[in-house]
Amino acid sequence: MEKYEGYIFTALCSTNFLISCLLFSRVTREQREPYMDEIFHVPQAQKYCSGKFNEWDPMITTPPGLYLISVGVIKPVVWLADLTGAVVCSTAMLRFINLLFNCGNLYLLYLLICKLHLREKTRTTSRRVLSALSLSMFPVLYFFNFLYYTDAGSTFFILFTYLMTLYGCHKASAFLGVCSVLFRQTNIIWVAFSAGTLVAAKMDEAWRVEHMKKRDERSTPSQVPLSISGAKKVIIFTLEFLTSPSHMKAVLLVAWPYAAVGVGFMVFVVLNDGIVVGDRTSHEACLNFPQFFYFFSFTFFFSFPVSLCYHRVQRFFQAVKKQPLFFLFVMCVFLLLVWKFTFIHKYLLADNRHFPFYVWKRLFQRHELVRFLLIPAYIFAGWNFVDSLKSRSLFWSLAFLVCLLVATVPQKLLEFRYFIVPYLMYRLHMPLPSLPRLFVEFLLYTAVNAATIYIFISKTFHWPDSTATQRFMW
Repeated sequence: MEKYEGYIFTALCSTNFLISCLLFSRVTREQREPYMDEIFHVPQAQKYCSGKFNEWDPMITTPPGLYLISVGVIKPVVWLADLTGAVVCSTAMLRFINLLFNCGNLYLLYLLICKLHLREKTRTTSRRVLSALSLSMFPVLYFFNFLYYTDAGSTFFILFTYLMTLYGCHKASAFLGVCSVLFRQTNIIWVAFSAGTLVAAKMDEAWRVEHMKKRDERSTPSQVPLSISGAKKVIIFTLEFLTSPSHMKAVLLVAWPYAAVGVGFMVFVVLNDGIVVGDRTSHEACLNFPQFFYFFSFTFFFSFPVSLCYHRVQRFFQAVKKQPLFFLFVMCVFLLLVWKFTFIHKYLLADNRHFPFYVWKRLFQRHELVRFLLIPAYIFAGWNFVDSLKSRSLFWSLAFLVCLLVATVPQKLLEFRYFIVPYLMYRLHMPLPSLPRLFVEFLLYTAVNAATIYIFISKTFHWPDSTATQRFMW
């Protein structure tokens, strides 16, 4: 099977691209004009196509990476094909850029899976290929391949950045990280995560050395401590490591390109007087801690075919039975965070075109106690999340959780698109699931994609004060 893996993957890429093109054609025929955020992105890209690089729509809140890449791809094609007229930088042509990113994402996901699961290479060809195909069809990401949004390109450059980090090409990784930030400012968090994996590797090594000296075999780098004393031990070790000149010198010798990107980003923040470009009124940061819990729930739903099993549920109840005080403490913390730090964005309550609007309306707004009654489910989803990554080292897991916290909590708006990159990172680092589980995951994603695209195309509606056709979407 290994001998034909390249042929199999190439055939799947071609099939995926063909099916995506057919769906793209249907979506574009039904929705020819820019829709939702496209009403800002498309005109701005068309200005760049016309060479008007000094004009900027103040309602756009992200950097111009998408528009620059679009012009860089479209202009040579226009010149080679001698295209003229309305087709040049039309809405359809601009949207097609994301189909190209979709192909790139599939290939990058495959390369990442091969690299991350190198030890499992024997007899796993089908699992690697199917896993990459399934993740490239992750519903929230796949849907935006058919519209002119930043998600496909943003994900492409983050995956590329991380792949180069894994291969030790840190200068290339830092450059790609800059490209990712040009698509979306919050991608700086995942550039930091790439650097954090290098720091985590050094810390894991130091942790092993320290515990070999102490001959303490009860605590290993692959175990995340579930006790107060264990957490205290890790915090003390982390502080000692980060204040050690020798350790920090060793880290900076490897991670300096990422540090340079971080310094450049801080200069941008100072000069821009904030992270958001353009309209800032609807993108104010806050400590919306329940976003962390929404992400765990979101992750559990989309990963349950490959993450949930009887033994994991059994281990959860055993852990609760063994350490009831710890889980009681966690529940109290969750209660406090939900009670005091739940923020609701005005768009979530007003825009009935997005699926989160209906999640909030039909679940959280049924009764004020619902958000508290969901806390046990949050705890289990969070435990399932952490337990799925137990094969990863302690400090890698901590780096990932910190970046996840920074990426989700400051967001006031519940927007599933913000969960794409952290979900893919989580899913990529899980042990390769069995073929039957991967097949169920693939069927789930296919069903959700079919449903959302069908709803977008067929279930249109109108607002009372507008004649424009409205559609449901992520």
